[in-house]
Amino acid sequence: MSISIGDTIPDFKLTDQNGNEFDSTSVKGKSKLVIYFYPKNFTPGCTKEACSFRDNYEDFKSLGATVIGISGDTKESHERFAKKYNLPFILLSDAAGKVKRKFGVKNDLFGLLPGRETYVVGKDGKVLYVFNSMNATRHIKKALEVLKDSE
Repeated sequence: MSISIGDTIPDFKLTDQNGNEFDSTSVKGKSKLVIYFYPKNFTPGCTKEACSFRDNYEDFKSLGATVIGISGDTKESHERFAKKYNLPFILLSDAAGKVKRKFGVKNDLFGLLPGRETYVVGKDGKVLYVFNSMNATRHIKKALEVLKDSE
């Protein structure tokens, strides 16, 4: 079952790129969220997407949003990825795919690749928008538009 607009995001705990436990309840109710699920660190599309989030990070912050990237990569891979591309936001390791399943993120390309989905979440924890596209750069533009419209 997929999470849709108007649904409250599930609570979850995952390890970030620095080895710290991230608990979604620590930001739910305090900040808008942009949670993006992506296939794999260091691949061309995912690198482009992460760098686009980085390049627009101040815009997200000014709109009161916390950016969170989630993939099945390890904490160590996330640490290298964040360091190499100077990523200022949270990267979470969902190696077992539990959070991906909680959100209902589906695989793309005939089920071969992990999905690429972005969730824009209001301060109240309710989903404002869900965007699914393998075109990585479109996620940033849509997320910013939704955040601006929710002001």
